Amino acid sequence: MSVFEVPPKSAPADQQYERDFYSWALRQAALLRAGRFTELDITNIAEELETLGRAEFNSLVSALRVLTLHLLKWDHQPEKRSRSWVVSIVVQRGELSELLADNPGLKPRLDEATERAYGRARREAAAETGIDIKLFPQTCPYDLAAITSREIDLR
Repeated sequence: MSVFEVPPKSAPADQQYERDFYSWALRQAALLRAGRFTELDITNIAEELETLGRAEFNSLVSALRVLTLHLLKWDHQPEKRSRSWVVSIVVQRGELSELLADNPGLKPRLDEATERAYGRARREAAAETGIDIKLFPQTCPYDLAAITSREIDLR
């Protein structure tokens, strides 16, 4: 059977969604391609699309968390700066740039994502460095320009 053929219906859509997500997803995609819209499991398709959107937002938060974590460590432990921190910052900046290029709809949520990411990064920085969390600013000290392009150099 081709990916473009509609697989036979083996159970009601909501049951198939719960028991065999893979087969459900393939069937929904084939139904869409075939234009058989009335047979679609609209409720669960909508839920899955929302989940995909949340996953992209979570990827944004994750990239910002790693970046702000390394910037905090960079600023608070200059004696421990290393090439691996530089590499991590460069890699995460690339990930962030690609994520935003692929998902420009995330740009309006950058402030929210940065705030969420910074809270986690602050806690992680305190745990990783042994520095009292109170010594890290309560709110993110970095604007987007600093996060994405501040020069990081081992010199």
